[in-house]
Amino acid sequence: MKTLHFDCYAGISGDMTLGALVDLGVDPAALQTELEKLGLGGWKLDFARDQRNGITGLHALVELEGRTDHLAHDHDHHHDHGHPHDHEHDHHHDHEHEHHHEHPHSHDHEHAHNSWKEIRALIEGAPLSAGAKGRALDIFSRIAAAEAQVHGTAVDEVAFHEVGALDSILDIVGTAVCLDLLKPDRITCSEIELGGGTVQCAHGILPVPAPATELLVQGLPVKTGGFNKEMTTPTGAAILAASVDEFITGPASFRLLKTGVGIGTRKMEKLNVLRVSWREPLAEPSEAPSGASEAPWKTETLPLLEANIDDMTGEALGFLMERLFEAGALDVVFSPLSMKKSRPGTLVSVLGSTEKLDVLRECLFRNSTTIGFRETLVNRLSLEREEGELSGPSGRVRRKTVYLGGTRLRSKIEFEDRAKLARDRGISLEESEALIRRGFDPC
Repeated sequence: MKTLHFDCYAGISGDMTLGALVDLGVDPAALQTELEKLGLGGWKLDFARDQRNGITGLHALVELEGRTDHLAHDHDHHHDHGHPHDHEHDHHHDHEHEHHHEHPHSHDHEHAHNSWKEIRALIEGAPLSAGAKGRALDIFSRIAAAEAQVHGTAVDEVAFHEVGALDSILDIVGTAVCLDLLKPDRITCSEIELGGGTVQCAHGILPVPAPATELLVQGLPVKTGGFNKEMTTPTGAAILAASVDEFITGPASFRLLKTGVGIGTRKMEKLNVLRVSWREPLAEPSEAPSGASEAPWKTETLPLLEANIDDMTGEALGFLMERLFEAGALDVVFSPLSMKKSRPGTLVSVLGSTEKLDVLRECLFRNSTTIGFRETLVNRLSLEREEGELSGPSGRVRRKTVYLGGTRLRSKIEFEDRAKLARDRGISLEESEALIRRGFDPC
């Protein structure tokens, strides 16, 4: 199993992620080609070898309209801007993160004030791979949701400043492209160093972590105080929240195969780098022996959205289920629960896919009364399924058959087809199925 591990000893930002992934083996020319599919001109991405505290790695740089920006976003979050600025500004990452965007020049940043709606349309319209497009949308949507909550606005009305800037779009989409090119089986991460001290924003001096970052790392293992600067930017936090399958907070045994190092711009007493490595798990006694065949089922990591609701009627919940399935939900389940003050409520559980995640989030907010929901990653195991038809004297009916390791396990006639035959013949569902199985031959 190919495991990609993020070591966030000094936090994480978008530019440092790009540097580390290219240092690990992503072809910069292939990355450039994919980013050009966005159709945005006036930029050039480059990588320079640099050193911090005796450790060498790659420093990501972007050239915009004749100037060079170190995608090194000074983790300092100097938000000298007066509106929802997705602290993203990853493009000053020296781990003085991102927010040093005083843009005193006019490099034609048409996207410096892009709304989430505009950025989403840009990415959705680009001919990127499904994997890269889905991850980029997921990362951006998480930032948009955090910014909307911080500033009390609707998600589609969020106007990004630094994050909307061209260099930050390149950071986020570039990271999604890199991960799609590397194709890890799973992604793990250490505890995330957030840093310490304060950060200067448009609204004044705020303690680290910045509000958007704090929302993005909710539920994730973090630590503070290792540095007296902001070390994790909203972009970096969103990348991890959207990509990591497991956080490793204790001792671990593995075989280290290769490490890539992303260099932060700021030179500090402590090592200011992001390390990303390929790891191979050591065989456990309980694991299958070397050479054994793969498990006879498919394993996927999927997002699960859950909301507790106590003020919707049964009809309204039914309509919500309809809309969620139309929006691309893989499964929707309602479970009864007892809420505060013993009020009866309903747990709405929605299983989705990364590609449809933002659509499902909006659907849940628009069509239910919830003002917030939980989101986690779960593993779904499923059998191979085959859909076919049976043909006989009474017509054709649809059948689903499942297999375990190539061996047929069971089959089921579609309910609608069984019900139609039962109505037409005036018989029960059981009699209808028996008739189908006796009189129909496989196509």
